Amino acid sequence: MCTVCGCGGATVEGQAEGQSHGSHHHAHGHGPHHHHDHTHDHHAHHHHGDLHYGEGAAGVSVPGMSQSRLIEIETDILSKNDAIASGNRRVLRALGAFAVNLVSSPGSGKTTLLCRTIEMLGDRPLAVIEGDQQTSNDADRIRATGARAIQVNTGKGCHLDAHMVGHAMDHLELERGALLFIENVGNLVCPAGFDLGENAKVAILSVTEGEDKPLKYPDMFTVARLAILNKTDLAPHCDVDLDLYEANLRRVNPDIEILRVSARTGEGMPAWLDWLDAHSAGKAAGAAV
Repeated sequence: MCTVCGCGGATVEGQAEGQSHGSHHHAHGHGPHHHHDHTHDHHAHHHHGDLHYGEGAAGVSVPGMSQSRLIEIETDILSKNDAIASGNRRVLRALGAFAVNLVSSPGSGKTTLLCRTIEMLGDRPLAVIEGDQQTSNDADRIRATGARAIQVNTGKGCHLDAHMVGHAMDHLELERGALLFIENVGNLVCPAGFDLGENAKVAILSVTEGEDKPLKYPDMFTVARLAILNKTDLAPHCDVDLDLYEANLRRVNPDIEILRVSARTGEGMPAWLDWLDAHSAGKAAGAAV
């Protein structure tokens, strides 16, 4: 049980934690998936009597725990996670695979976008790791496209970590040169801090979420390489300013790439596939033989 927010462990397709999952030998128990905080904005703006719990060296406040102790815990957890992520990255590099960590709020259209992407990619080798707290609903949708998918149920956990992804990769037996899509748990806070061994984080935003979403959750958009502004077909029916969305994204990350997409209508999807092609090029050529 996490000392910060009380999340539990995860199961891969219903297997009990502690079972053997193949060639990856990761430590179980109080591993890297036992850290995250559900606190408020890390930026202090003292006005109107607002309360701010994101101040101090740790960037978070937990009753009864000092800032130095919080930093010690976070450093230990993240260092363990990063070590496992490095192992995942070595496996992917040896295969010439390209991994994308899809992150977003719930309801952004991640799974619909992913299904449309898989259909448009045709026979290209790929696989999906699907993260949710409960159910296999989204993995079932992915499998209906013909793609291989592993469901990871995180229970009380609010994000995937490198340990979970490593075991899921064992089950998938990735082909050389494959694309690996990791659909993270819907959450714009905790997944920002956890390296899974991926090549890129891709943040997905629905036009219905509000133009200030990047400003409210800056950490996620700071670490993302690409932002996909999804459901653009709804923009004419909403009071939404797409240019302001992009301006706010670049306020928190001047280098972020941005695509406007409608997974439902297909608008912008070719540009997304071009992005995948451009960033995965050369991975297969560099695979170990």
